[in-house]
Amino acid sequence: MAFDLGTPINTALLLYILYTVQRILLPSNALPKTVPNEFKGGYSWMPKSHPPTLLYQTYTPKTLEPFDGKEGKRILLAINGVVYDVTAGRNFYGPNGMYANFAGRDASRGMAKQSFETDMLTPIDQPLDKLEDLAPDEIENMRGWMEHFSSKYIVCGKLAENDAT
Repeated sequence: MAFDLGTPINTALLLYILYTVQRILLPSNALPKTVPNEFKGGYSWMPKSHPPTLLYQTYTPKTLEPFDGKEGKRILLAINGVVYDVTAGRNFYGPNGMYANFAGRDASRGMAKQSFETDMLTPIDQPLDKLEDLAPDEIENMRGWMEHFSSKYIVCGKLAENDAT
């Protein structure tokens, strides 16, 4: 059985093989005409800027308060002593968001009790809420929120008592 270029199938197959070998041996080095913005265009693009970093640190209620998202600032909140950077959820936690009262605050009691009321927040000049009166289902609810936040947002610190002045 000899290879016959007279048949259309053999001719098409030979052309395909030659084209494939040419693409392997002589790949295109042309740059894309538009800046790709997703994986389909490849990894040859860089973001306009790197998101600002926030070092892990210890916060107090007073040092956490400025991170309330006002004037475009970062948004941090604490649950059970863990501080989360929730800036990516600005629509929820930023000014006029449904959880805005938790921004820059310890949200433990409010998250545990599923309440947005301001009386759920401990004043920033008071000792941290020990949460000793929470029912087991409320504690479990708070842990569920912590699991949700840990999977979605960056843990950026811990919450400690205010310094004695």
